Amino acid sequence: MNTFQQFLTRHAIMLPVSFGSWLYFLLGAGMGFVPATGLLIAIYLAGDFGIRQVQIGSTVKQLGMTRSEYKHIVHQLGQAKAKLRQLNTHYGSIRSVQAFRQLNDLNKLSKRIIGIVQQNPKKFYNVEKFFYAHLDSAVELSSKYALLANQPAKDDEMKQALEDTRETLKDLNVEIRKDVKRALATDLETLRFELDYADVLTGKEKRQLERQEQKQLEQPEEAPLKGDDTDDRQQTRP
Repeated sequence: MNTFQQFLTRHAIMLPVSFGSWLYFLLGAGMGFVPATGLLIAIYLAGDFGIRQVQIGSTVKQLGMTRSEYKHIVHQLGQAKAKLRQLNTHYGSIRSVQAFRQLNDLNKLSKRIIGIVQQNPKKFYNVEKFFYAHLDSAVELSSKYALLANQPAKDDEMKQALEDTRETLKDLNVEIRKDVKRALATDLETLRFELDYADVLTGKEKRQLERQEQKQLEQPEEAPLKGDDTDDRQQTRP
């Protein structure tokens, strides 16, 4: 799902079409500048919308999904990116090295999952828990930790709350790592299948070569022709 490439394609088509139409309205049809510019904008927006719908239709057909499923996944990706930006705002508020590392790991793992689903939207169904629960928990816990860590006076209860939050972030980190594995599960299965198939082919070819070599070793050497020695003796007589 290369949305940036689709964006470039739409604008590469519509910019010359719209500008050419504007010149025709302005110079060829003798329209005024304002109505010609209004038509330019209308043509550009309508064309961009139409091409986008064609691109979405082509994408969902390739993926074997419905338009509603595809739009839902795109919406969830947009929300996940917004939550990830919110998660990144807590970097400056966290002073604990351990918590900072945990937050950094959460950020990297979340970006990886979002990137995987962007490339293949069908993988969204492998990591639904990440989009519906785990990322929300990461944002909420990091926000809570940043709030408690910035308090000037910390009593024993607050220190215990900070420790509990760090432990929960650690557990959440483990769960999101599992999400990454689930997102890559089908790729790993495909890779294993291809490796097994390659091993089968390689073993088959190896056995064929061994059989050919064995046949060559078992073949007797050709005996010299019966009359060759007599002819040689006759040629050597004075």
